[in-house]
Amino acid sequence: MELQFLGTGAGMPSKQRNTSALVLKLMQERGTFWLFDCGEATQHQMLHTTLKPRKLEKIFITHMHGDHIFGLPGLLGSRSFMDGQEPLTIYGPIGIEEWITTTLRISRTVLQYKVNFVEIQEGIIFEDDQFTVEAKLLHHVIPCFGYRVLQNPLPPQLLIEKAVEMGVPKGPLLAKLKYGQDVVLENGQTVLSQDVTAGPVKGFSISILGDTRYCQASIELSRDVDIVIHEATFDAGTEELAKPYGHSTITQAAQVAKESGAKHLIVQHISARFLPSQAEELRKQGLSIFPSIQVAEDFAEYELKQDELKRIKNK
Repeated sequence: MELQFLGTGAGMPSKQRNTSALVLKLMQERGTFWLFDCGEATQHQMLHTTLKPRKLEKIFITHMHGDHIFGLPGLLGSRSFMDGQEPLTIYGPIGIEEWITTTLRISRTVLQYKVNFVEIQEGIIFEDDQFTVEAKLLHHVIPCFGYRVLQNPLPPQLLIEKAVEMGVPKGPLLAKLKYGQDVVLENGQTVLSQDVTAGPVKGFSISILGDTRYCQASIELSRDVDIVIHEATFDAGTEELAKPYGHSTITQAAQVAKESGAKHLIVQHISARFLPSQAEELRKQGLSIFPSIQVAEDFAEYELKQDELKRIKNK
């Protein structure tokens, strides 16, 4: 699993940060990617990456503020010009379908693929044999959701060398062992799956929170996850300034990660009043509360491997 931030700014684009858009890359798991929020010019940001819009499977919108949705019409329209388009599902608050369909109708934009809309409420909003996505209302100035993405446990890992040592030939018998089936060799020997596999592997978990004040729902969505993605529009000590706007400080984001028992925190939705040179100071403020914090920047990529969060060097 990899994350790539296409926009990490708050409110409006700046020279350093575009508006909100985050990609969850699931190329190994599903051959697709999911997009969380789609601020203005998100499709232009994609042009500077290896992302292919035809591989976009799902879009999750946190709320209906413009810096989180104004990129949708352009992206959806441009996607029609690409070959082999698969259906696309958009999840979001009540009103997302009306806004998109009205915009496309008035602009006479005809999509060459099917868009499925799911206007969500709290609870499980998507589930299949690989993933579960849960949504909860956060505390912003308009209805705003946070998402919890859980990958189901992966199949047991096959200990190939051990299986070969026990006489299992390469081929379909190895596959049966991997998926829990015992096998009988030509010499009559039975090889038990449990003897040549290393238990189910825990899937990854991540919470992606929209704009919000510090709240219990953020903590609940982030309970024991590998990564929390949280806004940090304001710096430490400005909680009373942040509250009327429905936003959080860097220390409040760190407090959510700490109280939820998460492993890592990445903050985004950074105000344009903070220069790039001030990102490290923001991070240090949060480190006083939580030990593993990254301040995201546009195009930054992160990879989660064996519970370790690694920054991938930008191309």
